[in-house]
Amino acid sequence: MLNRIKQLFFPKDTSNHILINAYCTVADAPKPGFPHVLHARRGLSDPELPPHLNGFMNHLAQAGQGQMTQLRYHVIRHLQRVQQHVSLSIEPGAMDSFGAWAEAANAVVFMEDGSVRDPQGRILLSAAGDNGDPKAVVPYPPQAWRRKARSDELLAAYKIMVPATLPPLVSEPELRLRTPEDVLRRMLALFVVAIRAESLAGGRAIAVDDLQERFPPAFAGLTDAERAYLAQEEPSEQETAQFLWRYEAILVLQWVLGLQDALPFADAICDVAAISRTVIERGTDGLRKQLAMRPAGELLDALDLHYRLHWATRQAILKKTPAPAGLNDGVLQERHLALNWLVRFEDRDWDDVDTPT
Repeated sequence: MLNRIKQLFFPKDTSNHILINAYCTVADAPKPGFPHVLHARRGLSDPELPPHLNGFMNHLAQAGQGQMTQLRYHVIRHLQRVQQHVSLSIEPGAMDSFGAWAEAANAVVFMEDGSVRDPQGRILLSAAGDNGDPKAVVPYPPQAWRRKARSDELLAAYKIMVPATLPPLVSEPELRLRTPEDVLRRMLALFVVAIRAESLAGGRAIAVDDLQERFPPAFAGLTDAERAYLAQEEPSEQETAQFLWRYEAILVLQWVLGLQDALPFADAICDVAAISRTVIERGTDGLRKQLAMRPAGELLDALDLHYRLHWATRQAILKKTPAPAGLNDGVLQERHLALNWLVRFEDRDWDDVDTPT
């Protein structure tokens, strides 16, 4: 794999230049302001970039005898957020200028010697996959570090302990949010599935045809799993319970659209009646009239906080201890899922969204 990457992205004739591949997570990487030879610049619209990134991540995952260290995991997470790959050659004297550019681009760097480095040139992972310089740090934009600090402060106030090593998450310069229309369509699809699940659980089944007649736009946005559930006359109790939990995700999406004033602390299940009234009283036409989303900073604050809260409840489950501060893991699972979908985590569609902690 390493040799193949070199063949694809390191030109052979580069004189005495230093050959570099930079993997940038920001949406708009700045133009290099130093002498360089540009070999390639690929964005997400380039069909060759996703398979290249997947190959690089697989290479890193298999390095070091396949042992997944914390640092390797964070580097791979960085690659999952990459939006631009820049391959270039520079003179040795331009390395300081390149480092400043790489920091602005929030880039990790792949060198010809097979090492992965941070923007300052410190080795994160050696060619063999071993951890490099202890001072090397996987880069995150400043906003991400500030947001993590605020979340940690809030968690400390609740006496919820999470490791300081939990990384920052996606931040404003890297963000690719779903559109307001996407969020509304997803919320409505979840709503009809949750109503159906609620009616089945309560022994008063609402016919799918009735739901389709009342909320036709919702059915256009159903996922394969949701469509399969609605097609069953008598789904299993487990499936029904799963889709009943979707009210918690609906709450998040309604909050994102400004239809709910706040996301309450995740220690209790949501107010299902209030969520339902929001959709039923406004109707799909009313919901579309003033379609807008909360500021990106608020959405990212919620994601960062819920990621850390979810880590705390999962640890409590693993250790078979009560969740701190009365947190509800089921509530956090649904909220985390909805927020990860919102920020296009790993570019996955709803049925495949992951919630790693």
